[in-house]
Amino acid sequence: MKEKLHALETEALEQVEQANSLADLQQVRVSYLGKKGPITEVLRGMGKLSKEERPVIGELANKVREAITIAIEAKKQVLEEAVLNQQLKSETIDVTLPGRPVEVGGPHLLTSLVTEIEDLFIGMGFEVREGPEVETDYYNFEALNLPKDHPARDMQDTFYITEELLMRTHTSPVQARTMGEYRGSKPLKMICPGKVYRRDTDDATHSHQFTQVEGLYVDKNVRMSDLKGVLNQFAKQFFGAEREIRLRPSFFPFTEPSVEMDISCKVCHGKGCSVCKQTGWIEILGAGMVHPNVLEMAGYDSDVYSGFAFGMGPERIAMLKYGIDDIRQFYTNDRRFLGQYHQA
Repeated sequence: MKEKLHALETEALEQVEQANSLADLQQVRVSYLGKKGPITEVLRGMGKLSKEERPVIGELANKVREAITIAIEAKKQVLEEAVLNQQLKSETIDVTLPGRPVEVGGPHLLTSLVTEIEDLFIGMGFEVREGPEVETDYYNFEALNLPKDHPARDMQDTFYITEELLMRTHTSPVQARTMGEYRGSKPLKMICPGKVYRRDTDDATHSHQFTQVEGLYVDKNVRMSDLKGVLNQFAKQFFGAEREIRLRPSFFPFTEPSVEMDISCKVCHGKGCSVCKQTGWIEILGAGMVHPNVLEMAGYDSDVYSGFAFGMGPERIAMLKYGIDDIRQFYTNDRRFLGQYHQA
């Protein structure tokens, strides 16, 4: 039995020395030290030995097992170190290689444009106000002189959530909320940019979600000439000092009188071309004097206060300013398109 154990030790140590991988080493461990290995079999067969042989063979078997275990652990460290060195060698980074350029993003074109609009009107004394996109029927319609069953409601196809809650169809509710907050206690000069929603079929010029910037000025002795002066300044700032404007009669339930504003075509300079449909003018926004009913519902005395309001779509302004022919390009996240306007 002693000779068998010594032979197993010699054989196992040779196998450990010859192991070239961690997998080979694991196989040696299982073969000699596993539950079905020869050393385990020796220990299980000690019951057949005499009382005098048992302690001697048991001690020797444990020494052999310990020797093999120590040899395996030592070999394992050597093999693991070799694997690590090979990995480090194969994954070496050449620090002299030029780095990959990091692309720097920028604000979305519409974000930049809205910011530019805000800066312009802030410079003219307007403050910026915001409001909820999920709005009540009262503020979206009734407070703006659009009672229930008013035919003008058909002009705005609405996403209703309940009978009284809806996705706002314009940012005018922010104006109604702010006037209601002031309750006729002081003048008001504000713009309200934000997203609006209408049930519309998306195409090159329409979207179910788009952006609006609306403005409101309420004070004593506010006149149509004040509105024209503000809009003229806006047009020249955004489309060039040579731009001319004209106001045409129109209809909006919350303003009276109401107007549409056109700017002279920058392509033909008013002579007529395909861009302006041979008219020399391009429609840009709607405006008008605040309807007395709207003032009264918000707590302003319409005999003392008057005001004007206007509303524009930044998408339309961007399309005219930069020659963009499809509104869907603003929302498709095409980096080739968006990257052109990082400095816009």
